[in-house]
Amino acid sequence: MTTITDRLTELGLTLPSVAKPLAAYVPAVVTGNLVYTAGQLPFVDGVLTKTGKFGAELVVEDGAALAQQCALNALAAVESVIGSLDRVTRVVKVVAFVASTPDFTAQPAVANGASEILGKIFGEAGIHARSAVGVSSLPIDSPIEVELIVEFA
Repeated sequence: MTTITDRLTELGLTLPSVAKPLAAYVPAVVTGNLVYTAGQLPFVDGVLTKTGKFGAELVVEDGAALAQQCALNALAAVESVIGSLDRVTRVVKVVAFVASTPDFTAQPAVANGASEILGKIFGEAGIHARSAVGVSSLPIDSPIEVELIVEFA
């Protein structure tokens, strides 16, 4: 049986270390059989990879990789509280906050980077409900923030 670690390797992906919180919160909490992650920014090795807003400094094409990194950071937070991503039975919901100019309306296209990677990692169990919300700013000028709700056994 293929594990999620095997699947990540097949996709050429590595689960990062859990990102340190920027304020007074924890990266993820468990209630019942659900994990709720805090919003995750596109940190790589503790460094925010890009800053700015979509529709100004960034274009839709920048979004997929940034959203994917946020999703991987969220999965690291999930793993930190349940021990193994092999316990995930369903990605229930993804919420993507996209820092954007008032005239930018492609937030769903930006958020697709997170949704698509979760589908590739978890297959059918990675298909989820989603909200993609445009916002005027995010912490430390991040262009995107993604949070997950994940069911596990």
